[in-house]
Amino acid sequence: MNAGRLDSVPIGRRVAYWRGRRKLSQQLFADRLGKSKSWVDKVERGVRRLDKLSTLQEIAAVLRVDPVVLRDPDTQPVELTERHQGVERIRAALCRYEIPLGRPAGRRPVLPADRMARQVGYAWTAFQHARYAQLADLLPDLLTDVQRTHAHQPGPGRVPLVEAYRITAGLLVKLGAADVAWLAADRAMLAATGDRSLVAAAAVQLGQVLRAAGRAREAQSLLRAAAYRIAPSVIEYGTPPELSLCGTLLVQAALAAASHEGDSATAELIDEAAGMAERVGDGHDHYRTGFGPTAVDLARTAVAVESGDARAAIGWHGKATGRAGWRWLPAEHRAAHLLDTACAYLHTDDPTNAAHVLLEAERTAPSEIRYRPAAWDLLGQLARDPYAPTTITRLATTLGVG
Repeated sequence: MNAGRLDSVPIGRRVAYWRGRRKLSQQLFADRLGKSKSWVDKVERGVRRLDKLSTLQEIAAVLRVDPVVLRDPDTQPVELTERHQGVERIRAALCRYEIPLGRPAGRRPVLPADRMARQVGYAWTAFQHARYAQLADLLPDLLTDVQRTHAHQPGPGRVPLVEAYRITAGLLVKLGAADVAWLAADRAMLAATGDRSLVAAAAVQLGQVLRAAGRAREAQSLLRAAAYRIAPSVIEYGTPPELSLCGTLLVQAALAAASHEGDSATAELIDEAAGMAERVGDGHDHYRTGFGPTAVDLARTAVAVESGDARAAIGWHGKATGRAGWRWLPAEHRAAHLLDTACAYLHTDDPTNAAHVLLEAERTAPSEIRYRPAAWDLLGQLARDPYAPTTITRLATTLGVG
C-alpha cells in the first residue's frame, strides 16, 4: 500500500499498514499497548472502532506517527464533535416547553428551591473551572429541573432559574453558538424582570451574547443602561455586590465600545469601572463576576486587543498577572485572558511568546483551548508559522486543527 494514498483507507487498515512498516507483529504491538492480540486484530479488521482520542494517541505513540496520520480525514475531531453535540442537546432542552404546556414531570422529582440552588451552584463551579464538556452534559436536565422548581416555588425558585440561564448563555458563547446563547440570555432577562440586581446580572451575559453576534452598538447601549440602573447614587455608599455588577457591566460596555467607538469613550467606561473595583478589592466573586482591580486590568488587555493596540495589551497583561489577585481568579477567567494576550503577541509578530502564552492557557484550563472556536483559530495561525514551537504543532495535530 502506498503511504501517500492512505487518506481513503479505513483507520484500522492504516493501523495495520504502519504496524507492518514498523515490523511489529500483532502480539508485540498488543503487548506495547497493553491490549490483547484479539483487540488489535478487531481494530485492524474494522470490527472495533477507535472512538477515543486517548487510545488513538497511544497507538500513534507506539507506531511513532502523528495521530493525524491515523485519523480519518472525513471524521471530525472528538472535541469538535462533542462541542456540536453539546450545543444541540442544550438547544433541544431550550426548545422544550413542558411547564407552559402542562406536561407531567415524569419520574424526575420536583426539587425544592434550596436544593436547586445548590445544583446551580455546582454548575457555576463547573463553568468557572472550564469543565465545558461536563457542563454541556449537565445543563439539559438542569434547565428542565430549574423550570419545574420555579413553577412550584416562583419566589425562591426565581434566582436559580435566572442563574441557570446565565450559565447556559455563558457556555454557549464559549462554544461559538451565539444564536442559541441569545435565547438563554433573553430568558434570563425576562425571568429577572422586576428585580434590579437580577436584571443587572442577566444583562452581563446578554451583553456578551450581543457582542458575539456582532451587535456591539446594541450591546453597549444595553450594558450602559443596565449599569447605571444598578449604580449607587453615591459610589462611596455602594455595596460590593452593587459595585461589582455595575463595574462588570461597564467593563463589558467598554469592550463593546472598543470595536466601533473612539478611544475616549472606551477609556471613560473602563476608568469608571476601575474606580469601583478599588472599592470592591480583589478576591471576591459577587454575582459570579470575579470583579476587582485585577479583573479590570485583564479587561484593559482585552480592550487594547479589540482596539488594535497590541503593545498596550501586552503591557496590561504584565501588570495584571503581577497582581496577587491574579491567582484568585477562576481558571476560566485566567485562560480566557491568556487567549487575548496570545492574540496580542501574534499581532506584534512574536509567535514564540504567543505560543508560550497559549500553552499556558491550555495548562490552566484545557477546555478553553479544546472547545472554543476562537482558540482553534488562534492555534491554527500559530501552527502554520514556521517558527512555532513543536509543542504548538503537536497540540494542533492532536486536535485536528489545520
